[in-house]
Amino acid sequence: MLQNLGQQALLSIFVYLMVLTIVWWSISSFKMDLFVKDPDDPKAKVLVILIVVALTHLVSSFLLDYLNWSLLLRHLF
Repeated sequence: MLQNLGQQALLSIFVYLMVLTIVWWSISSFKMDLFVKDPDDPKAKVLVILIVVALTHLVSSFLLDYLNWSLLLRHLF
């Protein structure tokens, strides 16, 4: 039981880090100067970090929920 929880935690960490990398890579090509006055301002950089963290949480939660739900389908029949 504990080994299964450890594997699930390791998978969750891996998914979050993978999605974080993808989101950061995709946000870096986004032109923030269209939406903020000074894109080099520390406030703008914090905004970008918060957007990346929020998107990472949303996408990772969706992927992990989908994985868990698909694994629970075997208990349906």
